[in-house]
Amino acid sequence: MESTSRAASPNKEFTSNNYSRVVRILAFSLLLACLAGASAAAASTSAKRTPIPVTFVGDSVSASITYVSTAQKQLKRGLAVRLDVKVCRRLVQPSCSYQGSVPTNALQAVQGYGRSLGRVLIVKVGYNEDGRGYGDGINRVMRAALAEGASGVVWVTLREAGQYAPYYRVMNRAIKKAAKRWPQLLVADWNAYSAGKPWFGSDGLHLSASGATKLAAFLRPYVFRAANLG
Repeated sequence: MESTSRAASPNKEFTSNNYSRVVRILAFSLLLACLAGASAAAASTSAKRTPIPVTFVGDSVSASITYVSTAQKQLKRGLAVRLDVKVCRRLVQPSCSYQGSVPTNALQAVQGYGRSLGRVLIVKVGYNEDGRGYGDGINRVMRAALAEGASGVVWVTLREAGQYAPYYRVMNRAIKKAAKRWPQLLVADWNAYSAGKPWFGSDGLHLSASGATKLAAFLRPYVFRAANLG
């Protein structure tokens, strides 16, 4: 009986040692898995916080965003926005002159930025033209934007107000038709959204300070959707 007991003792010790070793290995593996998960989560959070690069090409109607701080803060949350808004800008036709200066048209602006254009392009241009060739102009700007790496384009409709409202109506139809040709184009229907709102100057087009902030808030969800189209 005594010899049997002694013979069994080394086996018990061996089994106990193996069990402890397995426990330590499992604990270490679990620690590594937790650390890897935490690292991946941190990387994911960091990626989500990286601002989306955006270029906003517009004319004087959008210019109030540049001097209304609340509008800029609203538009730039989570976005790295470059505001390129010029008085007298046209889409693809030569821009008109203002105080002796002629700005680039929208197409030239897009091409000029090259690969630094950003992930999303916002276009709000058309108040300085009569709409002839606007649909073809949209095609040219879309081709240029996509060639420079944009994932999507947010095209803002024109407000159909004032003496040139019939021209703006023509361009709005062209914008909506273009969305059927270009899956990367999102129509932000500012004309419908702003109808009846007191956000404008006497011409019904140029924005008040509150209007600039409302436009910025209106555009934000479109920008995030457009960033994921590519």
